[in-house]
Amino acid sequence: MATATPPREDAAEAAPAFSPLYQQIKALITRSLQSGEWRPGEVIPSEMDLAARYKVSQGTVRKAIDELATENRLVRRQGKGTFVSTHSEQLTQYRFLRLVPDALETGGEVARVSRRVLDCRRVRAPADVARALEMKSGDSAVQIRRTLLSQGRPVVLDEIWLPGNLFKGLSAERLSQYRGPMYALFETEFGVHMIRASEKLRAVAADASAAQWLELPEGSPLLSVERLSYSYGDKPVELRRGLYHTAAHHYRNELN
Repeated sequence: MATATPPREDAAEAAPAFSPLYQQIKALITRSLQSGEWRPGEVIPSEMDLAARYKVSQGTVRKAIDELATENRLVRRQGKGTFVSTHSEQLTQYRFLRLVPDALETGGEVARVSRRVLDCRRVRAPADVARALEMKSGDSAVQIRRTLLSQGRPVVLDEIWLPGNLFKGLSAERLSQYRGPMYALFETEFGVHMIRASEKLRAVAADASAAQWLELPEGSPLLSVERLSYSYGDKPVELRRGLYHTAAHHYRNELN
């Protein structure tokens, strides 16, 4: 029985030589996504074309794509093909935001979430931020503060840190003018694609500053959510520290 010829596009660099063939193909597809060969929202070549490109079976390509689709890096659309996932799509644009209105559980109307940018400035990264984002202490970073509002009332106060070298030209004006999700802006204008995130949650009391911005009494209970978001190659590209007011909302997660 003949065996498949290993993929040639420097597969040894993209995945360990001892990994299953479909994992090597997955690594090669991921590398093409990372390089921008196929951009967010674009269709990728068919399984048949990819099989010919990598000189493997169509089944091997399908298994690689299945894993990438499970990880939300690709999206299959029946009868249309497979597309690079994007935070611009309605179903995924708030994939990392787990704050859900209680009204959703009872069939009530859910108000759209709006945002208010408080400030956006370029500063030297504090040591803890630099460590989380794998930067050198003192490197340039972008600090964003904003609130998310539901029915005109603030429910989230966010402090967002980004590597300065990846987000040149980002400003409060640019953030305020953009109507889509922030991650979609990062994709389209800065080429930074958030593909996964890890979070830490804890209960805290609102200090004076948080109470002012969230329009709450000082000492009110809040949910603190610290999120570290990663791009391709497991590169950390965003540190987000959010304070959530959960009087009419809850944090919802689904576990498999």
